[in-house]
Amino acid sequence: MLFCAIFVLLAMLGLLANMYHLQVQEHQALQTRSNDNRIKLLPLAPNRGLIYDRNGVLLAENMPVYSLEIVPEEIADMSVLLNDLKPLLSLDEETLNQFREQLKRQRRFAHVTLVDEMNEQQLNIFAANQHRFPGVSIEARLVRHYPYGELFTHALGYVAKINRRDVERLREEEKLANYAATRTIGKLGVERFYEDKLHGEVGYQRVEVNNRGRVIRTVDIEPPKPGQDIYLEIDSRLQRKATELLKGRRGSIIMMDARNGGILTMVSAPSYDPNWFVNGISYKHYQQLLNSSDSPLLNRSTQGGYPPASTVKPMLAILGLEDEIITPTTRIWDPGWFEIKGAKRRYRDWLAWGHGWVNVSKAIIVSCDTFFYDLALKLGIDRISEFMNKFGFGDYTGIDIAEETDAVMPSRGWKRARFNLPWYAGETVSVGIGQSYWTATPMQLTVATGILATGGSHFVPRLLHSSRQQGERVLAAHEEFPPIVLKNPSNWDVVHDAMVEVNNGAEGGARRAFKDTPYISAGKTGTAQVRSLGENEEYNAEEIDERYRDNAMYVGYAPADTPEVVIAIALENTLGGGGSVAAPVARQMLDAYFDRENQPTPSEIDDADD
Repeated sequence: MLFCAIFVLLAMLGLLANMYHLQVQEHQALQTRSNDNRIKLLPLAPNRGLIYDRNGVLLAENMPVYSLEIVPEEIADMSVLLNDLKPLLSLDEETLNQFREQLKRQRRFAHVTLVDEMNEQQLNIFAANQHRFPGVSIEARLVRHYPYGELFTHALGYVAKINRRDVERLREEEKLANYAATRTIGKLGVERFYEDKLHGEVGYQRVEVNNRGRVIRTVDIEPPKPGQDIYLEIDSRLQRKATELLKGRRGSIIMMDARNGGILTMVSAPSYDPNWFVNGISYKHYQQLLNSSDSPLLNRSTQGGYPPASTVKPMLAILGLEDEIITPTTRIWDPGWFEIKGAKRRYRDWLAWGHGWVNVSKAIIVSCDTFFYDLALKLGIDRISEFMNKFGFGDYTGIDIAEETDAVMPSRGWKRARFNLPWYAGETVSVGIGQSYWTATPMQLTVATGILATGGSHFVPRLLHSSRQQGERVLAAHEEFPPIVLKNPSNWDVVHDAMVEVNNGAEGGARRAFKDTPYISAGKTGTAQVRSLGENEEYNAEEIDERYRDNAMYVGYAPADTPEVVIAIALENTLGGGGSVAAPVARQMLDAYFDRENQPTPSEIDDADD
């Protein structure tokens, strides 16, 4: 008995010691763990910021989407319910099977989605019959919607469902917690580049739950902070005009504010509807887009690599004048061809019988190939490549979307690294007219032309105009690269005057397109070969495959004396060159820009779209 009494006493002391440890020493930790089991934080998704054009026209909005949801524990017989809903809402067997699979993974008191996106007919029918289906309800959420469809796709981009790669990236950037309740994320364009501004901050609902996880009551709510609304530099009216002009064509039209780099228009054609991606595009549909010979997924404005052709002759002229290889009065004889000393091949001018005596100004005005063959050979590829890098060729422009290529500004080192081959003089000759390995994006051409227009100022192209949150609107900063400073600033004037003559002079390549304009503009046409021709081979656009026809190019700015807007146009595989095809398109775009008295209000633009 003494032994049992001592054992019981020791056991009691042990229990008391353990109670002291639990109730006193571990009180705070255990209370916290208890509350963690009792109190749950449910994330609340923020409303995504809206996107407007420069005039306040809504380009990306949040639209309500309705889903049909069922609470299983409130349904007496699930099979009977599904059999009743199937003909009522025209549900297919695949939808019902997906719902049955979800039931196996969800708790009986949780809402399970039967129809993720109800159409208007389904909404109306169920609303009229809802009294027959206790435990079944319509729930609403906001999803991204692009009211203008394909009109702004390559600028805006789109949002789509968050996938595994997005989760991994957000985890690496320590942003995953902010997407706890978010279904979609910016994938392309402005939607992706300004994701941090547009997304907002997640909120939380603090709820009390029982031991089975059922919500008993809401304790408090920390509301989410909506994303910032952003305004783009893009003008909807000009964007619509550019889209109309590119209908049925492949190519790009860009207009940029010459004074600060703001992108007024950026259209790549053909395009596609970004709304297809918001809730998940089918594999078959995506493959059709991906494998299309017209490449609608490619943003030609920033990813299309085109031989710049004669549009870069003004820049080459600047280099020749700066390095004193030529002067404004230097003349050469153009018989219609050019030969490298000691070589047999002749490099043809576009005018078979030649232009006779030409100086640098006339060479730009009439786009004399022979003059620039000769100039390029005297300059050499090293000097050409180094100087053109200052105009932004062979490098990213810095535009605020991720979809951009740096294209190719060839050099000796580039060719050795790419092909392990030496550079040849004949390749330098072709570079002199913007051909050979040289490629440029329309955005690079726009920026380079802007440098010519402003006499050296190098603006970073920008889509974002301003952002707004809680009623305050903040203008975006305009960035600049170091300007190009010439030893002789008057060389800018030589090229500028020649480009004015291109559009307005008696011999200018774009004179017909710009006849009788109420404004004075400057420009340069170009016709880029897609397929090389043999020395004696003749080019006939109507007899060759459409995909091998030349590209029509145009760059320019207006007004010529005080430039406001820069324009670059690239049209693929056309019947005609830059002067006959691209320049008329540029004329219509500039006419639209200067037609300020007849500009519609934002509401008129919306009405026209409807």
